[in-house]
Amino acid sequence: MRFRTIPGTMSEAVREADAAVQVEFAYQQPGLLRRTTARSADGEWVVVSVWRTSADAEAAERRFAADPATERLRSLIDQASLSVSRYDELS
Repeated sequence: MRFRTIPGTMSEAVREADAAVQVEFAYQQPGLLRRTTARSADGEWVVVSVWRTSADAEAAERRFAADPATERLRSLIDQASLSVSRYDELS
């Protein structure tokens, strides 16, 4: 997931909201193996999640959009900048 925040959002607010999502939502989802968040120098954020299956990732994405535990983070995201991509591991 890649996104920018709404103008005026402090990075600390995003970090706090993201930490809450990680504990209260992400690691409660079936199939999540690993999740990490990073921010570029120009203010773009990326969340990389590793899932056991594509079906697990798709189900979590649907739940993310409506779960109360994700509401604070979602309120900070500039929705026009939000994109989600999926990749298959090459091993």
